[in-house]
Amino acid sequence: MAEISACHCDLCRGWTGAAQWGFEAPAPGVTVTGDVKTYRATSFSERAFCPNCGTHLWLRDDDGPYEFVPGLFEELRAVPLEREVYADRAFACVRLAGEHRRVTRDAYERDHPHVNTEVCDDQV
Repeated sequence: MAEISACHCDLCRGWTGAAQWGFEAPAPGVTVTGDVKTYRATSFSERAFCPNCGTHLWLRDDDGPYEFVPGLFEELRAVPLEREVYADRAFACVRLAGEHRRVTRDAYERDHPHVNTEVCDDQV
């Protein structure tokens, strides 16, 4: 079963406007067809989108699993939110209700020291 998470870091908020939603899929099980554009989101990750309609497709750390946008998969509608990352950085208008794990910025960056979540200078 997919585990859906939400992220409120600066990069994800810049990409989506509020929070990035995702679920992981191991790279060996993924087959990508059709036109896809990718770009380096950070020194260790890429983001992908459809060049025809602009739909966000995934975030992927180098050599890591794909983190797909759950809205692409109708069968995930009933899957509850499992984890909220950078929960203490969420916009006031994007407070997520319910019982799920909430991870603060300090806790996440302590466990993932390679992460640099500063917004790209081209975006501001």
